[in-house]
Amino acid sequence: MKLGEFDAETYAIPLASLKSEAEPASQHRLSVTGDAMVGNRSWFGGVLYRIGNKRQSSNEKTIDYTLTPLQEARLQKLKERLNVPFDEARPDHQEALRALWHASFPRIELTGLVSEQWKDMGWQGPNPSTDFRGCGFVSLENLLFFVRTYPASFRRLLFKQEGNRATWEYPFAVAGVNISFMLTQMLELHSARPKSMPAINFLKVLSEDEEAFDVLYCIAFQMMDAQWLAMGASYMQFKQVLEATRNQLERELSLDDIHRIQDLPAYNLLYK
Repeated sequence: MKLGEFDAETYAIPLASLKSEAEPASQHRLSVTGDAMVGNRSWFGGVLYRIGNKRQSSNEKTIDYTLTPLQEARLQKLKERLNVPFDEARPDHQEALRALWHASFPRIELTGLVSEQWKDMGWQGPNPSTDFRGCGFVSLENLLFFVRTYPASFRRLLFKQEGNRATWEYPFAVAGVNISFMLTQMLELHSARPKSMPAINFLKVLSEDEEAFDVLYCIAFQMMDAQWLAMGASYMQFKQVLEATRNQLERELSLDDIHRIQDLPAYNLLYK
C-alpha cells in the first residue's frame, strides 16, 4: 500500500456503526482493523503530509511582519506545546486520554487505556497512543478542548448526527489528529516566522485570545464536516475535503477585519 492510500474495507466506517453512546459499545464498533498503519503512515496522515509538502513547494506569496512581544511570547508557548510528544507512560497523558473518553461517552465505562472500545471514537486500533505519533500531545489537547468547550458540536460530529451522511464515514478521532496537523502546517508553526497572510493574521488573533489555536481547531473540524456534507463525500474523497477546508480557512484568515477568533465567519458553525 502506498503512502496516502488505503484499503476501503480496512479503514472505512459504516454509517450504521455510528450510534448513540447510550447503546452498548459492542453495538457501535467502528470497522477499523488493529493492523492498520499508524502515525504519519496512516491513511489520513499520508494525505496530510503530501498536501503539506505540495503547498510548501509551491511557495506562495510571502509577507514581512514584525511580531509584537506578546505575539512572540504566545507563539513560543504554542510551539512548545507542539513539541510535546504523546507519552503513554506519563500519568498526565494517561489521565487526559481517560478524560477524553469519559467526556465523549459519559455513560460507558472505559475498560482500559488499551481497549477495543477506542475504535468507537474512530481510532485505528485498540491503543490510541499510536495515532498520536504524527502530531503529538497537542492533538489530544485539541480534542479535549473541543469536547469541553463546544460539547454539542463535538457530539454532533462524533455521532454524525447532521446531514445526509455517506454510507462509509471518516473516523472521527483520526480525522481530528490530522486537523491538528493541518493547522500547524497552514499557520507555519514550525517556521521561524510566519510569512503568509493567514498565519500572520492568526498571530494577531492569538494576541487577543491565548486559546485561539484550540478554538480554530474546533472551527476547522466543524468546517471539515460541513465540507464533507456539501460535497456529498465518502472515504475516497477525504483528501479533497481537507484541501477545501484548508482553502476556506485561509480565505477567512486573510480577511481585513479579523481581529478576534469570533470574527471568523465559520465561528458561527460552533454549538456549545
